Amino acid sequence: MTAILGISAYYHDSAAALVVDGQVVAAAQEERFSRKKHDARFPAQAMRYCLEQGGVPLSAIDAVVFYDKPFLKFERLLETYLAFAPRGFRSFVAAMPVWLREKLLLKSLLRRELAQAGGGPAPPLKFAEHHESHAASAFFPSPFERAAVLCLDGVGEWATSSVWLGEGNRLRPLWQIDFPHSLGLLYSAFTYYCGFKVNSGEYKLMGLAPYGTPRYADLIRQHLIDIKPDGTYRLDMRYFNYATGLTMTNARFHRLFGKPPRTPDTPITDPHYMDVAASVQQVTEEVVLALGRTIHAETKADYLCLAGGVALNCVANGRLLREGPFRDLWIQPAAGDAGGAVGAALAYWHEALGQPRRAGSDRMNGSYLGPACGRDATRAALERAGAVYEELADEQLLPEVARRLAAGQVVGWVSGRMEFGPRALGGRSILGDPRDPDMQRRMNVKIKFRESFRPFAPSVLAERAGECFELDRASPYMLLVAPLAPAQRLASSEPEPGGIARLRHLRSRLPAITHVDYSARVQTVHRETNPRYHALLSQFERLTGCPVLVNTSFNVRGEPIVCTADDAYRCFMRCDMDALAVDQFLLEKARQPRRPEDTAWQTEFEPD
Repeated sequence: MTAILGISAYYHDSAAALVVDGQVVAAAQEERFSRKKHDARFPAQAMRYCLEQGGVPLSAIDAVVFYDKPFLKFERLLETYLAFAPRGFRSFVAAMPVWLREKLLLKSLLRRELAQAGGGPAPPLKFAEHHESHAASAFFPSPFERAAVLCLDGVGEWATSSVWLGEGNRLRPLWQIDFPHSLGLLYSAFTYYCGFKVNSGEYKLMGLAPYGTPRYADLIRQHLIDIKPDGTYRLDMRYFNYATGLTMTNARFHRLFGKPPRTPDTPITDPHYMDVAASVQQVTEEVVLALGRTIHAETKADYLCLAGGVALNCVANGRLLREGPFRDLWIQPAAGDAGGAVGAALAYWHEALGQPRRAGSDRMNGSYLGPACGRDATRAALERAGAVYEELADEQLLPEVARRLAAGQVVGWVSGRMEFGPRALGGRSILGDPRDPDMQRRMNVKIKFRESFRPFAPSVLAERAGECFELDRASPYMLLVAPLAPAQRLASSEPEPGGIARLRHLRSRLPAITHVDYSARVQTVHRETNPRYHALLSQFERLTGCPVLVNTSFNVRGEPIVCTADDAYRCFMRCDMDALAVDQFLLEKARQPRRPEDTAWQTEFEPD
């Protein structure tokens, strides 16, 4: 047996992954255990979980592979400061103490953390390059024997965009675009400008874009990004502050668009920011499509694999699938830095050790790679909380949950192993009826405590997806946006309002999951990878004729997705969910005892 532990840490979304004889046995983000969103610290708890799940002590690990090379990153940092001197002095002063104290001594730090977390000497420590980890996470778990690979993110060591060719058990780098020219950082700059948090709010910008008109797209092309016909690009750094300062954009950028950045957490009523979001989304899609065409022409590959934070832009992915030259795509479900832990481990297994690879199936196991709650642990957690619950076999529980959903209730759903990556896929989800016109507003404002413009995603029975969406293939990881099928759309004689008011316009038979542009971020649910969630959807369809459920992550604003039964019950009691199902246990909100900590929990968020 050969066991390899992959580690991603110290920047954002730290994670651990265990690969045993080439199989991804376990993977999880540290935030799910620490309850600190985007936790960047060493993933000690995630690592312990992976080792326990695999039944492998740290002493039996053959190699620990870190997803990044800190000396190369330090080189980029120093060269950037020299290139922009003296403009970057403040940023230099802020960054250098951390680098000199911690990150240049990363090998020693990792050994110390591993020894402390594992209770013994650290195994051999290896390092992969950042984009190599991304590329490996995209290609090696994919079902393709041969595929092009495109990695797009903010920045690794130097690369911000990289192209690879995967064949068998090998990845060959072809070319890359280097910092400071970055499609990911361009998108993050607009995320910042529109008042959202960088490295976590980019999906909000994507959700806001359909409310606007891309009237600034030409301005972006003329001043901010020079896009070549082959999709390669260069940014005009005079408009950006991320290379030298402590913010993403500068006064020149703000003058170009005629307004200062939106103040975070204020109501989104100004159509200016909607139009800006629509504009940068359009430009991003153009770059991704042009790169796709170039990569296909250069590699003659029929398939494309994607990773890096920009690969979470499911609108661009959907267009690349529909309009691009590839027969199919495969996108790493943990496409951001967390997925680098999987990629680093698989890169070592296949490339350093030369182990063969069997193509033909998706090796991420539906992304259900995290811990399960366990019956005894769940019962103990509910007893500690004084919860009132029923323990039911699936023959009783699934029809009862489906009945509640059909009656308009919102149900927390914890089933089996937790998902790896940012999307809830029926392991740690909040579910609702997509036919209810008020469900989207209610779930955003009363349950998730988040901006009301944010769309919700549908889970649909894989075999029925084509009846509801213009989608002719699997989308198990909720990383493809597809148009709603014409049969699901509603005609209206009333003119549609503008801006956020478009949210109230009834446009489909599935209003809770239909975005204002008649699109949806689709998850196809497969009997093979999640039989229990598939069975629940089937029960709901039997009751209603509808094979779709609203599926959003089981958390509230500012918190990570729940991991344990304790997390689930605490979240359930602090928002407006009606019922909770944790594996075989069913709880009704109205029957639960009220606790002081439930009413004391407050949010400063005021929904728009």
